[in-house]
Amino acid sequence: MNLCETIMPQITPEDIQRRLRAVLPPGEARIALHEPHFLGNEKRYVTECIDTGWVSYAGAFVQKFEAALAETCGAPCAVCVSSGTVALQIALQAAGVAAGDEVLVPSLTFVATPNAVSHIGAVPHFVDSDEETLGVSPTALAAHLDRIGEARDGRLYNRQTGRRIAALLPVHVFGHPADMDALNALMNRHGIAVVEDATESVGSRYKDKPCGGLAPLATLSFNGNKIVTTGGGGAIVTQDAEIARWIRHMTTTAKQPHPWRFDHDAIAWNFRMPNLNAALGLAQLERLPDMLDAKRRLHQRYAEAFADLAGARLFTDAAFAHSNYWLCALILERGQEAALEPILEATNAAGLSTRPAWTPMHMLPIYAGHPRADVSTAESLSRRILNLPSSPFLAPA
Repeated sequence: MNLCETIMPQITPEDIQRRLRAVLPPGEARIALHEPHFLGNEKRYVTECIDTGWVSYAGAFVQKFEAALAETCGAPCAVCVSSGTVALQIALQAAGVAAGDEVLVPSLTFVATPNAVSHIGAVPHFVDSDEETLGVSPTALAAHLDRIGEARDGRLYNRQTGRRIAALLPVHVFGHPADMDALNALMNRHGIAVVEDATESVGSRYKDKPCGGLAPLATLSFNGNKIVTTGGGGAIVTQDAEIARWIRHMTTTAKQPHPWRFDHDAIAWNFRMPNLNAALGLAQLERLPDMLDAKRRLHQRYAEAFADLAGARLFTDAAFAHSNYWLCALILERGQEAALEPILEATNAAGLSTRPAWTPMHMLPIYAGHPRADVSTAESLSRRILNLPSSPFLAPA
């Protein structure tokens, strides 16, 4: 047994509950992990869609929402689609990833990230995380690529499988930006495309640059539990107007413009976001600054409540980052892993919705045989992360 395990007092569920109750509103039977809040123009915009009949894929709110997203991400173009998973899939194809290629994916992520790779016939290749950002570790990835990579004609191949390594999907976990400068430089050196998975980080900033605009292609998600929601949906953000035109065409069944003919020039998808959803999203995006302020207030209150807790730390954004704190996370110290499950059981039984990180992707049976680096940090983090209730309205001004 490790010496620190013998002398470190174990964190108790009762102590965690007491500290949570000191922060969260009293009298609530159940407090969700993260739920939407509609205080602005949501009802007015959705009602306008219904009153005018523009409820499906065509409609002014789609274009308005896309323009607002592009501005938020500091990029020229955004294209709204039906989910964040779809956004990842189409962005990978736009980046030139083909069936049989490998895509570098953090093992510590939601299953949509490798699923999108698999949907296009490519192969997820799992890599390790950084303890300080929760995102892909540039240092560990560089060492891994040096070990297994083989350069051929300006491309990098996995010498163990013979497959081309075509792209990296860095995820901003819980809204915390990965170290994108280091990752972009590493991928540029190896001729590997970068598709920024910003699905959890709308409103986050990296070195004062908005997430979603840190790579040639990026993806967003507006699921019901995200900081900005459309009920369900996603978007692809790009620096290239021609790529945006291709994405818009291919996600609208590749229909050629004509007032009445149905002519299609490619086998494509029906992946566009309906006007109803875009209306909801636009109203939510108008409130993003207020929600970001509320998120940071909530994080500060948690920081005060957990400041003297031995054996854990509240995860705080890196010096180069300004996180949206989509999900607040308590990181247990090594040696405290046994406390996680009892805390989850007790808090959820008490109506306080907490959750662990995702099961690392390489540990899922569906991905057990896929290529991977040493992912020991991701494995360790997955046994020590406790997400706390994080809805922005939990911290009123």
